[in-house]
Amino acid sequence: MANPILVTGAAGRVGAVGRTVTELLLKQGNAVRAMVRKEDERAQALRAMGAEVVVGDLLDLDSMHRVIAGCETMYFGMSVSDAYLAATVNAAAVAKHHGVTAFINMSQMTLSQMSITETTASPQHKLHWLAEQALNWSGLPVVHVRPTVFLEGFFLIFTSDSVRKSNQIRLPFGEGKTSPVGAEDVARVVAALLANPQPHIGKIYHLTGPQSENMHFYAQDYSKALGRTITYQDVPVEPWRDGLLGRGLPVHLVNHLATMADLHRAGRYDRMSDDVLTLTGQGPLRVQEFVRKNAATFSASAKEA
Repeated sequence: MANPILVTGAAGRVGAVGRTVTELLLKQGNAVRAMVRKEDERAQALRAMGAEVVVGDLLDLDSMHRVIAGCETMYFGMSVSDAYLAATVNAAAVAKHHGVTAFINMSQMTLSQMSITETTASPQHKLHWLAEQALNWSGLPVVHVRPTVFLEGFFLIFTSDSVRKSNQIRLPFGEGKTSPVGAEDVARVVAALLANPQPHIGKIYHLTGPQSENMHFYAQDYSKALGRTITYQDVPVEPWRDGLLGRGLPVHLVNHLATMADLHRAGRYDRMSDDVLTLTGQGPLRVQEFVRKNAATFSASAKEA
């Protein structure tokens, strides 16, 4: 039997990258080892799909040996965390020890604008940049995947309440353009790379949606998808940041999100790539399609039910 493909972060919510990658690989007939943080219903759901589920901690050396041993190809992805760099290096060291032949690394597109002399105010961006450097130094056969802002974040989690209650998208993006990408499209790219990694070793791929426009344009997309008029209301970054802290989000994450907002206002997210289409043969999801698929989340009646 073929060595299993390792997918870290596999126990995310339905539609998250790790979980979707696991589903796609299993549907293609691949053996998949799905790493989870704990045993719960999400781990059971992965087993029901046919994955080999292993419990592990990216920061724990012993558990990463158990997770990686016997895998030649792996996907590394981790949510925003102040431990991100340590987790990356720990996983890479163990992967190198076990002779992993393809290490697909989930990164961020803003790194294309960073260097040894250029950085951002986000502590997470800095950790991501250092993690890419460490992976490159390691000699591991790495592929870096750099998506832009995800639809599921700013365009769903951070807009659903205001769209539902006041038909407004309230975000601190100013007039900046952006090209959000869906997690499912990112997962399709990762699955394609894992299924046949060797032609891609040493490469960097940038993943965006199919167009780069400002939020007034996307408000029209929301309007068409929901059948009612949605407008965009720019909000200052600082009060928006304070609101996130008030919701109990970690300071490290909030500082990262606030930097993303500042960079949007500065036009730094106005970027485009054809890599999703090139690597998968299918174009990325449009904002209008995404909002239509998630219409219930933006509906007052659904919230009240």
